[in-house]
Amino acid sequence: MIVTLIVICEVGFWVLLAAGLATRYLLKMPRLGAGLLLLEPLLEVVLLVVTAIDLKNGAEPDFKHGLAALYIGYTVAYGHYTIKWIDGHVAHRFAGAPLPPKPPRYGVARAKHEGKLWLRTVLAAAVAVALLQIAIWYVGDASRTGSLSSSQFAALRAAGIHGLIALAYTIWPKKAPADSEPEREPVRVDR
Repeated sequence: MIVTLIVICEVGFWVLLAAGLATRYLLKMPRLGAGLLLLEPLLEVVLLVVTAIDLKNGAEPDFKHGLAALYIGYTVAYGHYTIKWIDGHVAHRFAGAPLPPKPPRYGVARAKHEGKLWLRTVLAAAVAVALLQIAIWYVGDASRTGSLSSSQFAALRAAGIHGLIALAYTIWPKKAPADSEPEREPVRVDR
């Protein structure tokens, strides 16, 4: 049931995103579109509540509860970022806004970009680890919570691997090809 709910939440995320952006740009109703986009976090709240109820009703803690916490952590850290990125492209396509800048590809600017993404991954891992720790305390039986602890280590491992990748961009920055034009800092367009 939890895995099915995770899939439903993911599909719901994209359906609400499409509906919100379509309402905002195609129907020219920006407030209603923003309201639909603001419903996105409710999906994670529903997933969190259902997972807690599942544990309360005596379900054996396993990978699906860990997956729910990892999913919630990911959407907390990357949900707004994803929505903003897609909104920028839809605004360009349907509302005449400038094309959003691409992430930098070379040098220090790329290293900074990778560092910022890594911080998002650290946030995702922190949220997941905290939710899993609360679940471990809630269950209160160390013999039954091994899968939850394993999910905590998975979150920390993902943050560590991403950190090594970001560090590699800092230590060995990718150099622009000699025949390319110099890369400029991206221009921020705030809405």
